[in-house]
Amino acid sequence: MNLSSPPKLLLGVTGGIAAYKAAELVRLFIKAGWQVQVVMTAHAAEFITPLTFQALTGRETRGALFDPQHEAAMGHIELARWPDAILIAPATANTLAKLAQGMADDLLSTLCLATDKPLFVAPAMNRLMWAHAATQANIATLQKRGVVTLGPGSGAQACGETGDGRLMEPEEIFKAIEAAQSRASPIPHLLPPIPASDLSGLHAVVTAGPTREPLDPVRFITSRSSGKQGYAVAAALVARGARVTLISGPTQLDTPAGLTRIDVESVEQMLGMSLAVAAEAQIFIGAAATADYRATHIAPEKIKKSGESMSLMLTKNPDVLARVREALPKLFMVEFTAETENLAEHAQTLLARKQLDLVAANSIADGKGFGADDNALSLFWQGGSAEIATAPKAETARALVEHITTLYRSKKP
Repeated sequence: MNLSSPPKLLLGVTGGIAAYKAAELVRLFIKAGWQVQVVMTAHAAEFITPLTFQALTGRETRGALFDPQHEAAMGHIELARWPDAILIAPATANTLAKLAQGMADDLLSTLCLATDKPLFVAPAMNRLMWAHAATQANIATLQKRGVVTLGPGSGAQACGETGDGRLMEPEEIFKAIEAAQSRASPIPHLLPPIPASDLSGLHAVVTAGPTREPLDPVRFITSRSSGKQGYAVAAALVARGARVTLISGPTQLDTPAGLTRIDVESVEQMLGMSLAVAAEAQIFIGAAATADYRATHIAPEKIKKSGESMSLMLTKNPDVLARVREALPKLFMVEFTAETENLAEHAQTLLARKQLDLVAANSIADGKGFGADDNALSLFWQGGSAEIATAPKAETARALVEHITTLYRSKKP
């Protein structure tokens, strides 16, 4: 970039409800001294008017590919050469698909194909559209080509659902582009380029969610686990080309696209299914929060309230990861552990005791971790460690799978 003159941003706005947030993005860049040129798709104009951006930027909002006024001077080529960076926000599933396929059927997709400038995309769409295997494959293709993905975030969506797919907040997008422009700091939420199929041909098993150990016909022992992180890891593995089996305890989550899901309840059921499925797998990731103990005697009828206190006799459950390791000593294995204190010490002990390949540890002190949409992980393996900073769980999962892929390939080239 030419830092002696004001930096120039070409902002592509596509047809999603989050298009209204692009106006705030423009305001942030203009305030910071950037020149901004907005290019809208026809569908984007259904959500916000071109006049809005013209008023904010002082430049005519562009949209037509066949515009005699501009095309006399090869306008789309001129636009492709003008900016220091191109940002598409929001980037819909349709836009990502067109970019991945190299289509050029409107002004925005044409100039993206005709440019050599850095390209950033900030996806925004329904959670199921984001999780779909086609979208994940398109994202992986774009990242492999060097396109930078910003987000998406996670939370409530305009459709009334909750999950991954929200547009990253304008302030975060702005900071990411500023960081890339200055090269002074790493881009938040930025993932490295992801090969689309570097786990192709491998079978990965993921356990996720809580387990339930019955006390009587209506009560059970469980944990606060939502299963979100395990499901996100399973989806990230699918995106890397793996064949994935998800063994899930009871959750309220939809099954990620492109994998096989097996539902279980108790630790005994999870153990039996894990041993059966892992026997023909290459990678096993234990993200489930299994119950350490179960009731020694399960009451056949509902336990009635009586007295001021009551005692429960509990029996220790089998350790799923330890049993799988014992049965399959050559299997590449990863275990999650949630700790309230001494995180590194507990993780290192777990790594050695169970002869694991990788431990992903997260702190649950002060209410962090379980049920939240964001997560941070500390990774430990023999002779090394790494940190994954706080981010939406889908992004945390992709960063984790990046480490898993690298470590797996180093051990089993």
